[in-house]
Amino acid sequence: MRCTLFKLSSLSLALLHALPAVANDLDFTKFNPTQSDFGGVGLMQMPTGRVAPEGEFSLGVTMNDDYRHYHSSLQLMPWLEATIRYTQVPDLYYSGDESFSGDTYYTDKGIDVKLRLWEESYWLPETSIGIRDMGGTGLFDGEFIAASKHMGPFDFTVGIGWGYMGNRANLKGDTRLGNDCGRDTSYKGKGGSFDYSRWFTGCMSVFGGMEYQTPWAPLSLKAEYDGNNYKSDFVVTRSDKEMPQDSPFNVGAVYRLDDWGDIRASFERGNTLTLGFTMKTNFNTLSQSWSDTPTPAYNGKQGESVDDIDWDRVATDLETIAGYGQTKVYADDESITVVGGQSKYRDRDLAHEKAAMILTNTGSKASSFHLIEQSANQTTVQTDIDASAYRKVANQEYVGANVTDTTRRTNPNTARGMLQADTSKPWSVNVNPSLQQSIGGSEDFYLFNIGVTAGASYWLTDNIEIGGGVYVNLYDNYDKFLYDVPPDGTDLKRVRTLVRQYISDNRVRVGNLQLTAFDKFGDDFYVQAYGGYLETMFAGVGAEVLYRPLNSNWAFGMDMNYVAQRDPNSEFGIFTEEVHYDPTTGRYYRVQTGTPTGHFTTYYRPEWSWFDDLLIKASVGQYLAEDKGVTLDVSKQFDSGVIAGAYLAKTNLSAEEFGEGSFNKGFYISIPFDIFTVKPSSNRALVGWTPLSRDGGQMLGRKYHLYDMTNGRYPNSEFTNR
Repeated sequence: MRCTLFKLSSLSLALLHALPAVANDLDFTKFNPTQSDFGGVGLMQMPTGRVAPEGEFSLGVTMNDDYRHYHSSLQLMPWLEATIRYTQVPDLYYSGDESFSGDTYYTDKGIDVKLRLWEESYWLPETSIGIRDMGGTGLFDGEFIAASKHMGPFDFTVGIGWGYMGNRANLKGDTRLGNDCGRDTSYKGKGGSFDYSRWFTGCMSVFGGMEYQTPWAPLSLKAEYDGNNYKSDFVVTRSDKEMPQDSPFNVGAVYRLDDWGDIRASFERGNTLTLGFTMKTNFNTLSQSWSDTPTPAYNGKQGESVDDIDWDRVATDLETIAGYGQTKVYADDESITVVGGQSKYRDRDLAHEKAAMILTNTGSKASSFHLIEQSANQTTVQTDIDASAYRKVANQEYVGANVTDTTRRTNPNTARGMLQADTSKPWSVNVNPSLQQSIGGSEDFYLFNIGVTAGASYWLTDNIEIGGGVYVNLYDNYDKFLYDVPPDGTDLKRVRTLVRQYISDNRVRVGNLQLTAFDKFGDDFYVQAYGGYLETMFAGVGAEVLYRPLNSNWAFGMDMNYVAQRDPNSEFGIFTEEVHYDPTTGRYYRVQTGTPTGHFTTYYRPEWSWFDDLLIKASVGQYLAEDKGVTLDVSKQFDSGVIAGAYLAKTNLSAEEFGEGSFNKGFYISIPFDIFTVKPSSNRALVGWTPLSRDGGQMLGRKYHLYDMTNGRYPNSEFTNR
């Protein structure tokens, strides 16, 4: 029996040595998905079933003799990847009209989306479905389903592609109908529309490949079987150039430059060298170490009367330590109320902790503390703190003691007690950098202006403010933006495309000068009325009303305005004639001499686990060019506080009336200042970009938005208007 067992054990050991080892996380260098040539996680030309970690943001460029891809990808949700791409074609010009586009290369704008269907498990591969170039003119449009399985140092992918990724037609399709197997490759209007009718049609191919993580951590290798045969590429069909494919196999390498980026090189089609570079970060894990004023230690003092407390010192500490500025402190022996704006901490729990400790250390007999948060002198939310319960937290009398154990959010009430200290001032000044940019235009690929806005305001009463700002243009290249009447003949009123005259022709300009009145009705209604020079391009009068219940994920608002366009050749003048002559272009154009504009807006924050930290805004109304329609704005807030969003406006203008792009759209990122500074701050920097400067679907730029002002009414909300 022992001999039999020994033989069986020997046989088992031999079999184990003969079989490949089962991979685990400790066997090999960690595998990290990398970007494809087009942006988005993939191999080279082909995608994979993989997605990046939630919050990963990348900027990259891929170049060869045929195309230059400039791409940006963001993992919005664990299951949703979005990519924006601009592609230049060096062999073709933007248009055949030299006076319109000069020597600017042909530029294609595309949007890709990938949805992960399920994650990888022991038996199942990670599988995704996606659409490439869903919002452009269709240079690279295609659809795919891809599955990826990790085995040791290898990550294998197999997929099925349609359109650009399936033109080899090795699975399905009749190439006798054309290189696209009969797929409709035309596009609606002037480009930019979602041509969903052709999705998952035409040629159909199997593609596949693998990525190998070498033992040397920075280096990984790629190989793929390409589903495209490059016979219907834009370069081939629009020029005399050919894109021969000597081999359907592409090979490449990725060298990681640490967590922030990588360099890519590949040999594709058996004859083409392609190089790429990607920078990346993660909006969820992005953080900074602050040099902050520490929370005071608990001193245990109790039983002090109101008259024995240095309230001026308390007000100073509330501002410098807890971030409550412009404060009024009311107190009696039963309660202490602090009324002010929170300008330091984006995390309100941290502000509550510091404020509660400061008030506790006064030794007051008060049984409750009340923090009433203000914005533009309007109360938005009140936080009640049980003083006795907080003393137990301050003294760490139980495990896991936290200020949230003692707080309760309510609608603001009238402050109790006598006014003990007042640090509020009727005036304020500010200086902020400003960046405006447009990508992919006909005159130049990248148009921008950078400057500084200096502002000041004065409160005439608790509810009425007069204020304004002066913009100083430091540098721009908008002198290239001539906006001659384009070949498509678009003839809307020039509400935004006069940007050159306002920026390049005026280095210093009053951007805003207005009188604003605020008020509040009941607990949930906020209103404002305003008049003056409302923004760089428009002056007029208007009003806004917002209904926003406390702690509700819904809100409703309406703004109504009557505005006229400011004359860029006069500091305070307004256009009174509709038709004008542009000596630069030798053309006549129309402007806005007076129009009503405004929108009804619904704000919604889904509270679904798979749609975490989203804000959805839908606005219906009339725009500056007198077109009517809907704007949809969706933004996502990440753990670091970074907000990324996109918007589109579809109006009653036809694609031909709107011009190139078919409808207005854009993207933006709002970045907290304190990610880059050593001090905490509630201020933000907004970076936005639009594919093209056009006149349809344009809203009035307003100084104040009531929804932003009342962010404190929803827990942990930092969403801001673009």
